[in-house]
Amino acid sequence: MSKKKQIKNQTFNFDLVEKWLENYFLDPLTSYYDETQFPIDLYETEKEWIIEANLSEFEASEIKVYIEGNKLIITAMEYPPSVKKQKRIRSINFPFPVINQAVYANFTNGILEVFISKMDRGLGKNRYITLP
Repeated sequence: MSKKKQIKNQTFNFDLVEKWLENYFLDPLTSYYDETQFPIDLYETEKEWIIEANLSEFEASEIKVYIEGNKLIITAMEYPPSVKKQKRIRSINFPFPVINQAVYANFTNGILEVFISKMDRGLGKNRYITLP
């Protein structure tokens, strides 16, 4: 990741974020959770972080997105719960407080996309992100 000029409202330490990304993708647990829970991908644009989760086995009403401090937590559970499909959870720890950023999500064709703005400020408190 190249060092870019910080956008006006941005408070990210690029060296810390770069190290975090490297550690995240090299962590063997990332691949393990992709196989046992559900796969996720992380993308970065100039204006936001994008987290994509493949949740094709679930309906939008069965998915919860929660941000708490530096964490993004995605939970998927079939309703009514069954023995075959158990609750699946992925948690991503960011190197910055996610609660301080604007966050929104979309669920289309089995793909959950969570967008974390680099520029727009959030509420500064733990909260659920509503799926449209």
